[in-house]
Amino acid sequence: METLRWQDHTLYLLDQTQLPLTETYLTCTRWPAVADAIRCLAVRGAPAIGVAATYGAVLGAQKIAGETTDAAAFGDRFLAVCDALEGTRPTAVNLHWALARMRDVAAAALKTDSCTAVVGRLEAEAMRIDEADREINRRMGQFGAAELAQLGRPLTILTHCNAGALATAAFGTALGVVRALHAQGLVRMVYADETRPLLQGARLTTTELAADGIPVTLITDNMAAWTMKTKGIDAVIVGADRIAANGDTANKIGTYGVALLAAAHGIPFYVAAPVSTFDRTLEDGTGIPIEERAADEVRQCGGLATALPEISVFNPAFDVTPHEYITAIVTEHGVLHHPDSQVLHEFFRKEGI
Repeated sequence: METLRWQDHTLYLLDQTQLPLTETYLTCTRWPAVADAIRCLAVRGAPAIGVAATYGAVLGAQKIAGETTDAAAFGDRFLAVCDALEGTRPTAVNLHWALARMRDVAAAALKTDSCTAVVGRLEAEAMRIDEADREINRRMGQFGAAELAQLGRPLTILTHCNAGALATAAFGTALGVVRALHAQGLVRMVYADETRPLLQGARLTTTELAADGIPVTLITDNMAAWTMKTKGIDAVIVGADRIAANGDTANKIGTYGVALLAAAHGIPFYVAAPVSTFDRTLEDGTGIPIEERAADEVRQCGGLATALPEISVFNPAFDVTPHEYITAIVTEHGVLHHPDSQVLHEFFRKEGI
């Protein structure tokens, strides 16, 4: 399965809402189709959202260039497309980072190039972001595997939601680490939380791992504590949608609870995320916007009602894990142990990022 593919000025997106039973691809020739796919979670996972949005911006630029040769008009309309794409998912910072790059490329190119040429520059930038994500994930996997391999035995790992190839352009963040460990014969078992209410762990993570021959066992979210106590969990590893300057990390709802359980059982808790996931404009996690989604995602399961339609629902898509509960953050530049404001500041200063 491919998460996404750019071919002949068209973006093909794997419709992840149809998994695991049906492998269907959406054909996006206009930017609103990409926005809809991001909004409805046909494409999801912070890195994948960012990559998809850049191609959506290219589709928008293609349409605009076909309707105007005026640079100022092109620029204004292109910014509106980027703003609309950016509004589809408020929590995942990779989306904002990727579109900021596209805005910068357009602004620079419009000073000297024709509108048609600007489209070409935007397409080239989107393809660079796509390819970079693939390479970044492989490097992250290597760093994370080297870190966890120090435990010196095949590991039993617990993960939450889906931070695999389906959440990125390829390979994955948290599951990229798992894949790299598996290649070394160091994975005994992966326990995957089902991840209510949309079951990304059940539908996506187990499907990915099983396809790669990686041993996986599915559990419901409320089994995590007992699984930690009885199944010898060696480590927890998850992805991230936004990381504040002090290391506080937003990820799929339920991650905070898993971190608390890991701390209670003395199990190391790892986050795997590219540096594009860090939002250093936010001092701590209290500033991270938390998306709230439709009530029927909770009132229903698989289209079947599980609660009365008039029942009130609180449905945050993400929660924030305080940095004190994070053993380390794995990035494509290395591993940040015991992340806090000082550790992150020194890391970014040293890397010149």
